[in-house]
Amino acid sequence: MTEIRDNATYFRREILTRLARAFLKNTLVDEVDHLPLEIRPPHDTEAYRCCIYKERAILRTRCLAALGFRVEEDDEVTPLSEYARRALVREKPTAPVMTVLDIACNECVQSSHVVTELCQSCLSRACVRNCAFGAISFEGNGKAHIDPDKCKNCGRCKESCPYQAIAKRIVPCENACPVGAIHHGASGRAEIDFDKCVSCGRCMRACPFGAVMERSQLIDILRAVVTDKKTVVAMLAPAIAGQFEGGVEKVVSAMKGLGFSSVVEVAVGADETTRKEAMEFIERMKRGDKFMTTSCCPAYIETVKRHVPELTQFVSDTATPMHYTAAMVKKDMPDAITVFVGPCVAKRYEGMNDDQVDFVMTFEELDALFKAADITVNDCAPAEFDTIPSAQGRAFAVTGGVAEAVRVAINGEVELNPVCINGIKPAILRLFKTYPKGKAPGNLIEMMTCEGGCIAGAGVVCDPKKGAKCVEAFAHKAPDIEPVGKKPE
Repeated sequence: MTEIRDNATYFRREILTRLARAFLKNTLVDEVDHLPLEIRPPHDTEAYRCCIYKERAILRTRCLAALGFRVEEDDEVTPLSEYARRALVREKPTAPVMTVLDIACNECVQSSHVVTELCQSCLSRACVRNCAFGAISFEGNGKAHIDPDKCKNCGRCKESCPYQAIAKRIVPCENACPVGAIHHGASGRAEIDFDKCVSCGRCMRACPFGAVMERSQLIDILRAVVTDKKTVVAMLAPAIAGQFEGGVEKVVSAMKGLGFSSVVEVAVGADETTRKEAMEFIERMKRGDKFMTTSCCPAYIETVKRHVPELTQFVSDTATPMHYTAAMVKKDMPDAITVFVGPCVAKRYEGMNDDQVDFVMTFEELDALFKAADITVNDCAPAEFDTIPSAQGRAFAVTGGVAEAVRVAINGEVELNPVCINGIKPAILRLFKTYPKGKAPGNLIEMMTCEGGCIAGAGVVCDPKKGAKCVEAFAHKAPDIEPVGKKPE
């Protein structure tokens, strides 16, 4: 039977694995120019695009992103080996987080609503009646017609058609972006407006051609661990549960096998976030604030800054679990290099703006490292964490986890009416604008940019539903957090 795979994901991960393997063999500069040809060799006749030569050119740009560079700044002349040399000596990664491989973009047609052959030219004309812009008429053939100059893509015609004869033609990356940051450029290919972008990575996961990638910090991390032999501490996000067969304890052992000096749970930092957010919530409610939103999701924080600044006053001032974990590590080991390992692409942007965090790596990149080093997690001996966090800290990774942690911590000292935003969408973004006017649905609003929570981030390797179950099971192994609030008599 022919293997069916997501080729966009496959090629992205294959590039990461091969680059890491070459680094570990100390042959990165010597081998990198040949990677596109090795992945799509001369005898490989199956082409996904016009020809195999274009696919190799696209693989070259994938290498650029995996080496940490912006594809948009490539001159198409500089060899990959030169980029590899630059990656090996750069001081630190730079923004922006995302990059577009324009040569890989399919130049999708504009998003629009279209009438299909299912139209029955019915008598009720529901589509016409429900269009507020006069964009629909019936032509000589009796079929409905949508005037693209008048259509606003509101979707009312699609919703009202009894035959479901009207379809929405979408552009996957644009449709996935919650803040309208990706669009057709002058060339017809995708471009990212970085003034709007919140670095959530959803466009990367949505594009079926793999035309959007994050700029990896894998080479920087490997250099610190392998070449410079520094004290490098890996900080594992709570969503790690379920990502690899064998369990979290074996992941700890596998990471030490990669050369990390120590591995700590970010859930320990989540406990600090819980305590501080709980005390802040109590203080805000006692002084009469209408509501408070959580502050753990960096993509949500950027959404507020860039799109709903009027909501800023209601966002918790408490820092994220990543920050507190890194601060704890730096306090104990001032010279240590801190590497956050998690499911979130937006954490890369947050890390660049936090002097406690040196690098950020996704679970997808960690998987590539394991493969490059020939480490099978399930074959490793389990290893325990030095510090055990609370069950609530480990549950931060799923929707509702942060709100539940705060509920336990406030201990009933003030009234709590939690509401969880399970994934930011354009419609939700519009609702945000009404919150500062007193129309918030609760007094503690947990914000998750990804639907399902962190377990559905752009850098995961595990199905989010499986991940949610594993996080819940892993959380149950830990004790409840100690309350900070005083329960009323």
